Amino acid sequence: QLRVVESGGGDVQPGGSLRLSCSGSGFTVDGYAIGWFRQAPGKEREGVACIKRAGGVTYYGDTEKGRFAISRDDAKKLVYLQMNNLKPEDTARYFCAIDQTGMCQLEWQYRFRNWGQGTQVTVSS
Repeated sequence: QLRVVESGGGDVQPGGSLRLSCSGSGFTVDGYAIGWFRQAPGKEREGVACIKRAGGVTYYGDTEKGRFAISRDDAKKLVYLQMNNLKPEDTARYFCAIDQTGMCQLEWQYRFRNWGQGTQVTVSS
C-alpha cells in the first residue's frame, strides 16, 4: 500500500528546533502537493502547512506562521517541515499526507490521503 513516511520527531526544549521529513513508501512525493498536520492528545487533528508541487507555493495554518516553514527537495524526494522556537503547545504527533486535489486547502482534510504513522514531537523543559 502506498503511504507516506514521517521522520525527524523527538524531544526538544522550549525554544528549540526540529526538522521533520516526509517521504513516500512505494512512490515518491515529488509529484504531489503535500500537507503536514498534527494531533495533540485530546484534540482534533489540525493542518499545519502545505506545499504545492512544481513551484512549491506554500500555505500555513493560523498558528504556525513565522515559526514553521515547509519546503521540498524534489531531487531528494523529500518534503520538510522546519519548526523553530518550539513551544510546549506544539507537542503533538505530526503527520504528512498527499493532497489529492493539489489545492492545499488544509481545512478539507478529507482531500488528503495516504496518511503515514506520524512522528512524535514533544516540547518540554
